[in-house]
Amino acid sequence: MSKNTPSNDIPQPQSLQLRRLQRLTDVVYALVLWRIFTFLPKPGGEGWEEDSLGELLTANLPVLVLIVIGLAFTIIYWLQNNTLFGNLARTDGRHTTLAIMQIFLLLLFLYSIRLGIVLGGSPGTRLFESVTAALVGYAGAAGWMHAKNDRRLLQPNTTAQKADEIGDRILAEPLAATLTIPFAFTPILWEVAWLSYPVMVGLLRRRRRRHKND
Repeated sequence: MSKNTPSNDIPQPQSLQLRRLQRLTDVVYALVLWRIFTFLPKPGGEGWEEDSLGELLTANLPVLVLIVIGLAFTIIYWLQNNTLFGNLARTDGRHTTLAIMQIFLLLLFLYSIRLGIVLGGSPGTRLFESVTAALVGYAGAAGWMHAKNDRRLLQPNTTAQKADEIGDRILAEPLAATLTIPFAFTPILWEVAWLSYPVMVGLLRRRRRRHKND
């Protein structure tokens, strides 16, 4: 049997490495959530007045926006991570490296969002956000492409069709982020370009169907 052939007899070192990677990812996401929570204004701190919740929220509006955006993206990538890991039977050195790179790039992306809110929107901060978002997605897509190549890392019950559909969804995210890069100097078009994700998913699926029919 080829070493890339899926089997229920999973090599122990690779399955152990996958569990350790999952634990590392869990710890990072837990730290991110805690860090987001610490952004909340502290009682008695600057901008805090007793019995003035409305004034408190107004005075800290940029921080609250950062919390909402950071939490939203954390949930999105957490769900994506669960989908990917739920279809993996094991990992290897290359996949682990790409997964750790994606975690670091996600932290950098969240940092870029904070810069954009604290410093105010500018072509530089928008470009930084687009580039880091694209890199996060491409790292995840590269890891999944490696995992499903010859089914080397997939669960036995993960079909080829399901693996392709997951790949389309993952790749659509960095493609949409890449599309926003040329519009970094035009705020309205830059924001609209982020909505291209569903279009990218549709184009990738259509391309795959055409490729199968050829």
